[in-house]
Amino acid sequence: MNPALAGVKALTFDVFGTVVDWRGSIVREIRTLAKAKGFRVNPAKFADAWRAGYRPAMDRVGRGELPWTKIDDLHRMILDDILAKFKITTLSEEEKFELNRAWHRLKPWSDSVRGLKRLKKKFTIATLSNGNVALLNNMAKHAGLPWDLILSAEVFHHYKPDPEAYLGAADILGLKPDEVMMVAAHKDDLRHAAKQGLKTALVLRPLEYGKGKHPDLSAEPAFDINASDFEDVAAQLGV
Repeated sequence: MNPALAGVKALTFDVFGTVVDWRGSIVREIRTLAKAKGFRVNPAKFADAWRAGYRPAMDRVGRGELPWTKIDDLHRMILDDILAKFKITTLSEEEKFELNRAWHRLKPWSDSVRGLKRLKKKFTIATLSNGNVALLNNMAKHAGLPWDLILSAEVFHHYKPDPEAYLGAADILGLKPDEVMMVAAHKDDLRHAAKQGLKTALVLRPLEYGKGKHPDLSAEPAFDINASDFEDVAAQLGV
């Protein structure tokens, strides 16, 4: 193990895309619902459109255009908009509510549960996600994710990449920032965490956005760990 990482005591994880396959999960939910209700839709395009509204909606909160709004409610706002754009008009209010909760039922990547259990043997493992606490808790129950602690932007009323999210997580854990390692599949998340003094681990998820649509998958020397999956993170941390 890199001696510079000897002081790491806790790992905080981005969740959407890093721990769970949001796109594949949402595509399956949309495909199943469309078949049951008899409407036609491209499930992949619908899933991508839903996710595309995520960052702009959080930015509206950050700019003060919206009051603090949890991700469940932002997801619903986006859903109502894209249902209209895709001309899907046959869903009841109950069905829309249940579809919005698809984000509570996302499936983990194949290495996630096994890798997290391995890392948990040595480190405190916690979410550090923009998802709200109830969503992350339900997801953990559904997917068998063995978190020690669920931390969310909701706790701090600041969405990542605001510094308050990263520093707030370290504070709740009772640790200095450099005793916490942020684990994510997204380089911008890690760069912002590093600016606040956290250690960083990049985990490559080439299928997050679908086949042939992967983002930059190159290793980056600025990160403390560049890994292929959670098992690789564990190995590099000497677990």
